[in-house]
Amino acid sequence: MSDATGMTVLAICGSLRKASYNMAALRTAIELRPPGMTIEIADISQFPLYNEDVRAQGFPLPVETLRQQIKAADALLFATPEYNYSMSGVLKNAIDWASRPPDQPFAGKPAAIIGAGAGMAGTAHAQGDLRRAFVFLDIHPINRPEVRIGQAHTKFDANGGLTDEAARGFIRDMLVALESWTRQIARKG
Repeated sequence: MSDATGMTVLAICGSLRKASYNMAALRTAIELRPPGMTIEIADISQFPLYNEDVRAQGFPLPVETLRQQIKAADALLFATPEYNYSMSGVLKNAIDWASRPPDQPFAGKPAAIIGAGAGMAGTAHAQGDLRRAFVFLDIHPINRPEVRIGQAHTKFDANGGLTDEAARGFIRDMLVALESWTRQIARKG
């Protein structure tokens, strides 16, 4: 843990769109975080497409920055849109880059997932695929509450504020659960 009372969470958003509902959901998480929790949003916008030939020359600076942020964080918070029934290529690319040896930084990290999408299921498929990747990466996600904001275009205002009180409650509860889970994992470690 960062200190006796504080907790640092690194948020990784799988959407680069300026008016992204997933980034808006992360801003809501920052607003609703428990006392003592800090949420920092990673910047994955400058990642090149994964290429082992490039990696063999060393990690690009934006990738190395993310790897260091992951290592330093107490927990992770992923925000994923859903594209073609799966997580975005942007998010998968960032995970692929950050997870390469040596010293894969995801191992043992507690995590939570949030997703906002246009469909009724609110990123259920994307979150499932992300959870499958977590198994290989040895990330330890919380299971409940799930935060899937369906029909996102009706739940955010023009400024990106989340107006749906139920979704706000799920985010608040998810962050409390992530805090508790992170402390539990830290005690075991």
